[in-house]
Amino acid sequence: MDILKEVGLKYDDLNSTEKETYFQMLESLKQNLITPDILLDQIQQMKYAVEDELVNEPERKWFFFINRKHVFLKARLQNYMLIEAFLLSPKKARKQVENALGNIKNS
Repeated sequence: MDILKEVGLKYDDLNSTEKETYFQMLESLKQNLITPDILLDQIQQMKYAVEDELVNEPERKWFFFINRKHVFLKARLQNYMLIEAFLLSPKKARKQVENALGNIKNS
């Protein structure tokens, strides 16, 4: 659980799929078995979990208020997409970085 504290998260902040992936990653760390393929699979699992949660989360609470959880889920999904792009290919990673920087510029 020390790893979570280092990045400013609590175990309760993770959804069920993220918790399962977290324990798989810890187990791989103990056995020194983390490879790029394993890391890519785990990132994809977390990305799918966030996508599922995002689909069911309303964009707005009430009429005027933006749902902060929705915004945070979108940011988390974008982070997973960026990591996945770096693991898949340099060209795709460059495009993702350019898109992320473009989003920052436009906001």
